[in-house]
Amino acid sequence: MTRVVIADDQALVRTGFTMILTAAGVEVVGQAANGLEAIAATRRLRPDVVLMDIRMPDLDGLEATRRILGEAPTTVDGQPIRVVMLTTFDLDQYVYAALTAGASGFLLKDVSPDHLVHAVRLVQDGDALLAPTITRRLVERFARVDPGHSALHRDLAALTPREREVLTLLAGGLSNTELAAALKLSEATVKTHITHILTKLQLRDRVQAVVVAYETGLVTPNARQG
Repeated sequence: MTRVVIADDQALVRTGFTMILTAAGVEVVGQAANGLEAIAATRRLRPDVVLMDIRMPDLDGLEATRRILGEAPTTVDGQPIRVVMLTTFDLDQYVYAALTAGASGFLLKDVSPDHLVHAVRLVQDGDALLAPTITRRLVERFARVDPGHSALHRDLAALTPREREVLTLLAGGLSNTELAAALKLSEATVKTHITHILTKLQLRDRVQAVVVAYETGLVTPNARQG
């Protein structure tokens, strides 16, 4: 069973998300009202996924995410713990910094119950929340604007031409199914290419791969999108 910690300073949000996830068979093992509590709960409970609000008292979700992921934490099963940011804004500049820190994407707080459950299971499986209408817009807006957070520069020379092609399409927010259709490959082959990209560039997940694609100039912001 998927194990989740919910960190949000609003009790109503924590309660609502807990009810939704529990009804879907997801175990909410802990809650936190600020970043410090989130760090402590994550260390103690070692969940699969942390749902992390950005704006919280005492310590915000961004710094809490940096500290948590900086420790390279693992779940009780030895897998990497995933952090998903929660926000009320679909273009919050702080989320970009969270993605460079290793967060596996972000959700709007008005997300539908089905989407919330799907998102939690998606990131537990090692995927990332790269919805074109949210994450791509954010990366395109801030990847060039905030060089102070450009901490993921990598040399793309290690990638094969096919891997660069996969990375380019990945940066557009395509899912594995869409990548497979675009490249006329099987999904298994696409997953293999993505694994090679992450390994060669020493990246945590697909979100960081998208960040690198923009920061290295492989993909450039399209002013017509958004």
